[in-house]
Amino acid sequence: MYKVVLWRIAQFPLILAIIYLLTFLLAWVAPGDPFVNEKNMDPTAVASLKQKFHAGSAWEFLLWYPRNVILHGDFGDSMQYRGFTVNDIIGMSLPVSVTLGLFSLVIALFVGVGVGTIAAVKRGGVADWTSLSIALIGISLPSFVTAALLLMFAAWTKVLPAGGWGHLSNLILPGIALSMVPMAYIVRLTRVSMLDTLGADFVRTARAKGLSKSIVIWKHCLRNAFLPVLSYLGPAAAFALTGSFVVEKVFQVPGLGQHFVDSVRNRDRTLILGVVMVYSTFLLAFNLLVDLAYAWVDPRIDITAK
Repeated sequence: MYKVVLWRIAQFPLILAIIYLLTFLLAWVAPGDPFVNEKNMDPTAVASLKQKFHAGSAWEFLLWYPRNVILHGDFGDSMQYRGFTVNDIIGMSLPVSVTLGLFSLVIALFVGVGVGTIAAVKRGGVADWTSLSIALIGISLPSFVTAALLLMFAAWTKVLPAGGWGHLSNLILPGIALSMVPMAYIVRLTRVSMLDTLGADFVRTARAKGLSKSIVIWKHCLRNAFLPVLSYLGPAAAFALTGSFVVEKVFQVPGLGQHFVDSVRNRDRTLILGVVMVYSTFLLAFNLLVDLAYAWVDPRIDITAK
């Protein structure tokens, strides 16, 4: 177990290096110059800024940036937000994005597993067809469309705030918008897996021993049926983090996603790279935790097997 964890962690630098190279290539070849966005900017000032950011050439920046991050833990100054470092921006906005992402995952997980389980138990009934319809709609609608519809609902009812941050109520609408797609997949995965599990021999044996139907379903069946959902939590976390880019912009949430959208529009290469590297590290760590959780949910699974 420990060797597997150490081996997976040892692979992180190589994976992050590949992600860095690809992101750098896309950020560098994109049209536009972050130093000449302002009209009639003095060429001397432009040359000074390029020297400050080691952006005189692609090779110079390509080699300087990772060395600065590894040796000093410094993602550099933002090219667009003058006076702020990328570390400052990430430190202020990352907790907001993490809070929103975890909130949406909790909604998707609990609602998706609950609805999927009920749909499997009530197969062919109203609850089953309703869950399938909701899942189809959730998968079909992109998060930004859901966010726009919820924004219109908030403006019409005035029950919940339509944007901003600072109160628990500000989490609800963007959290729902982010949770709809993963919730729909979790409903379908749970339903299919529960249908297979409900027909297993151990279920009939447990019922024959006198265990109640609710205990058999929620304690024994759900634990076995949860494995496909657990494997999906890695991609679900990726969607919650990347999907928040647009959702945060729609609801004016001061998270890292909104800064990433602005950095792409303004060609802020240091901020783009900093956000991508931080998010990539989070996703690698979360996927590792999901793999380790397999052994905890079902001890029969050997994650060290090749």
